[in-house]
Amino acid sequence: MVLKKKPAEPWPVITGEYEVGNPESPVAVVTCGSHLNNAELVAAGAALAGPCKTENIGIEKMVANVISNPNIRYLIITGMEVKGHITGQAIEAFTASGIDKEGRIVGAKGAIPFIQNLTPEAIERWRQQITTINMIDTEDMGAITAKIKELVAKDPGALDVEPMIVEIKEGAGEEGEAGLRPMAAEVVEVRSRIRAMDMAVTNNGLLNKFQAGVYVGKIEGIAVGMTLTLAIFGIILKMVGGS
Repeated sequence: MVLKKKPAEPWPVITGEYEVGNPESPVAVVTCGSHLNNAELVAAGAALAGPCKTENIGIEKMVANVISNPNIRYLIITGMEVKGHITGQAIEAFTASGIDKEGRIVGAKGAIPFIQNLTPEAIERWRQQITTINMIDTEDMGAITAKIKELVAKDPGALDVEPMIVEIKEGAGEEGEAGLRPMAAEVVEVRSRIRAMDMAVTNNGLLNKFQAGVYVGKIEGIAVGMTLTLAIFGIILKMVGGS
């Protein structure tokens, strides 16, 4: 008999568009941008099944629900990838590499893959607890339910820790006396664009200097050429006059 732990109460801790199954199951399913029959997925043995459409707050909510239940050890990433957000790939990158010092998911290809509500401890718990199963762009219910049953049969038991609770704050920013304050993700995005603009300006400046140097070089070359031509012409005239 494998180890089982009691999840947080209530569980799941974050509401969303998902179906809840047996909380002792080791499998959760995220369907990315697809709206599959989640009831069928939990009937096949999943503890939790539903979409995750964004590579920031969506991932944070998913993590909050999973690490509050140590019994979940596998995450099947399936359904069609979300254009622009590329959420499935972001989940895999997050699990494999975590985030950098600015909160960006390392290796994620989505538009704004920034995590701001998860502590380092929560991220480490997720990475320790979960193994991802890549079935991205698959909507074949037969294949997905078969994988759920396969993983349930390989149940390694709960991670021997207590449920971890994290608070997820939603919203584009906080409004106070100083007005609207952008989120960390937005700040980093703005900084990134400013750096790109600075680089472009620097490159343009260097290009202008190079072009100016080429132009000056051409003028100097023409002047030297004309001087030499006149000197040679003068010598020829002297030689002709002397003869």
